[in-house]
Amino acid sequence: MKRYGDPQQLGIRYIRRPGAYALLPLNGRLLVTYQGGSQNEFQLPGGGIDPGETPIAALHREVCEETGWRIAQPRLVGKFKRFAFLPEYDMWAEKICLIYSAHPVRKLSDPTEPHHTAHWISQKDAAVLLGNAGDRSFVRVVL
Repeated sequence: MKRYGDPQQLGIRYIRRPGAYALLPLNGRLLVTYQGGSQNEFQLPGGGIDPGETPIAALHREVCEETGWRIAQPRLVGKFKRFAFLPEYDMWAEKICLIYSAHPVRKLSDPTEPHHTAHWISQKDAAVLLGNAGDRSFVRVVL
């Protein structure tokens, strides 16, 4: 599996954290989330898969929490891993990122996840502005 970002650091215990993330194109733009607080970056909507939850269920839940949008027809387009510190959990993680392409159907509400706001940006801007190299690569390759 391809790795993006910093390599694993010796002496740090990483917790494996699988997650599902979405590429959400519509009319030449991409629905992304901006996470303020400790992150302050644009991200693909998505997040961790809870115990007992399927990746698709996690994808629907996370996209709705972070953008307020309902999605349809998710299709797995690839995966990557990265090593990162997650300040909201105070832990180091080996993030296994499952990337899906899906259709934004309709806005249900504002984001319910604290410090998140939904934004429509051009795919070209997303390939530069997204906060991690794996997300940026999938925007460039898939879209």
